[in-house]
Amino acid sequence: MLKEDERMDHIAGTTYQIIQSDNVFTYSIDAILLARFASIPLQKGRILDLCSGNGVVGMTMTERTRAAITLMELQEPLHTMAQRSIKENNLCENVTALCADLKEIRQHFAHGFFDAVTCNPPYFKQSSHEQIKEERTKAMARHEIACTLSEVVTSAAYVLKHGGKLAMVHRPDRLVDIIEAMKRNKIEPKRIRFCHSKAGSHANMLLIEGIKGGKPGLKTESPLMVYDEDGRYTKEFNEAYFRL
Repeated sequence: MLKEDERMDHIAGTTYQIIQSDNVFTYSIDAILLARFASIPLQKGRILDLCSGNGVVGMTMTERTRAAITLMELQEPLHTMAQRSIKENNLCENVTALCADLKEIRQHFAHGFFDAVTCNPPYFKQSSHEQIKEERTKAMARHEIACTLSEVVTSAAYVLKHGGKLAMVHRPDRLVDIIEAMKRNKIEPKRIRFCHSKAGSHANMLLIEGIKGGKPGLKTESPLMVYDEDGRYTKEFNEAYFRL
């Protein structure tokens, strides 16, 4: 089942195993935090995870929902890793993987089809493809080569029903871009949480959620510190990441 460069890893805070490869993609803290932060239907409903990579966000969400989850990933190598992990964990009835370009989302789903959308998108703007030194699969996961932040939000807005929720993880320096993209697409930012490596440090990650057609009113949740002053995981991080 595993290819030569692949390994099977444990998904933090779950009973699942996931296929990963250092040559292609490995999940980070941000993916797990997004899966735990997002407001999703607990029983019936439909959830779409855009830029789904090897499927870690969608698989993690299955531990707290019975809703149908669709993964949408452009890159074939990551898509096939997700498919095999879904099968290995007996999640085929809950999770479906689709290899497709989110810019062509209208070809795959009807307007307002989903109750919730999650996304861990490429973080970095890309002005010149020649500047990227990374292997292309990794580069596309990190840089806006195949899709921009605006395209991600526009695609999410199209498939979200009125009152549906979009949850994203991103970098704090893109916050203005995120809010502007949401506002353009009639998604009202409602919750935000900043994540810091430790107390006193600048935030290096943010979690944000908006409601399509929602009323104004943004709630800033308590900041999440990963490490305490002794370099150990904080109680809050253990709860958010490992569910301890």
